[in-house]
Amino acid sequence: MSRSKKLFNDSKKVIPSGVNSPVRYYEPYPFFTKKSDGAYIWDEDKNKYIDLCNAYGALLLGHRRKEIIQSVSKQLTRGTLFCTPTESEIELSKLIIKNFPSINKVRLLNTGGEATMTAIRLVRGFTKKKKIIKFEGGYHGAHDSVLVKAGSGAAHDGISISDGGLDEVSRNTLVVPYNNYEELENTITKNKDIAGVIIEPILANMGLILPQNNFLTKVRKITKDNDIPLIFDEVVTGFRVSPGGAQTHYGIKPDLTTLAKAMGNGFVIAAIGGKKEIMDLLSPKGKVYQASTYAGNPISVSAAIASIQTINKIKNKLYSKLEKTNNILTKTIDDMATDLKIPHQINSTSSMFQIFFTNNPVIDYVSSKTSDIRKFKKIFETLLKKGVFIAPSQFEVVFLSDAYDEIDLKNTINAYDMALKSVKK
Repeated sequence: MSRSKKLFNDSKKVIPSGVNSPVRYYEPYPFFTKKSDGAYIWDEDKNKYIDLCNAYGALLLGHRRKEIIQSVSKQLTRGTLFCTPTESEIELSKLIIKNFPSINKVRLLNTGGEATMTAIRLVRGFTKKKKIIKFEGGYHGAHDSVLVKAGSGAAHDGISISDGGLDEVSRNTLVVPYNNYEELENTITKNKDIAGVIIEPILANMGLILPQNNFLTKVRKITKDNDIPLIFDEVVTGFRVSPGGAQTHYGIKPDLTTLAKAMGNGFVIAAIGGKKEIMDLLSPKGKVYQASTYAGNPISVSAAIASIQTINKIKNKLYSKLEKTNNILTKTIDDMATDLKIPHQINSTSSMFQIFFTNNPVIDYVSSKTSDIRKFKKIFETLLKKGVFIAPSQFEVVFLSDAYDEIDLKNTINAYDMALKSVKK
């Protein structure tokens, strides 16, 4: 028996389903990781994998990035948690504001879900209205207001609304199709009690789905015209698409922005930032309550400062390198699948991509669901055997990191070649 199988059997006895997040499970059991470095992870059975999951996008700079480890090690000599303000929190907030022109003030948090929950509470406090509009397949964390027709693990498991969620909460969440401006406009016209619109500017929890036909520009226009605060959930895209996230890439200024993942490059940290008049509603001076023992903890703050400083230092090479590598990889996969006459679509941008096994262009939740998930499962299994680890769900994304090099690219292409051939059999 492999060590991972034994550990999973032990895990099921003490952890529900054997995992601490549903996206980590796949049949018959997930491998258990022993260590990581750069572009690689090793499991408990000493198998080495090229990591193209990269902690679901968090590891933009790769595992154990030198600058971040040094910064955290230095902070460990000073202390781990104070629950008092620190100068480093100011430094990090200034770095975020410098990179995101739409942000005037920042509050540091722990997770992306905590950030989106706070953002929704803020727009409700600001507008004195109740209803939130989200987009079908968008994932904004595992809390009641947004766990309605969500992406990520909820989409993979086919959960539309979670058991235990309150109907009276989900009734105040209106869901419209992504890339459908007309339906958004109709929904806003019919409802006068809308507190805010929350959107992943690039859907990265339904596979990868890109905005079309100036969709984001139109979303910004209608929200402005109707005085509805717009929340950009950039938990995935912040710092990954560009130093200023997807909003800088597309030239949009939302009212609030949520950040996490690549901001800390593997450390637990998140942030919400935005317009002064909204952010100043947060307690203790404002009446929108939010609090956390671990918010702004010095370990994660030191990691985030080092991460952003490193990104800013190498940005001219970083993003062009990742995009070039991604283009080579996705074009080669596309050519191989075409030669094998496998129906497919590949969506890609920056350092992210996903393949869908369908004849239909994938532009929203409904079209993503036409993908043959059995073929994707076969791809995942074969890639794993060939030493390449991607997220095990069709409704996640392949992420590259700065640690990924030309040898990794060659090995990944060879692995995808074998994986596609296994699908064709």
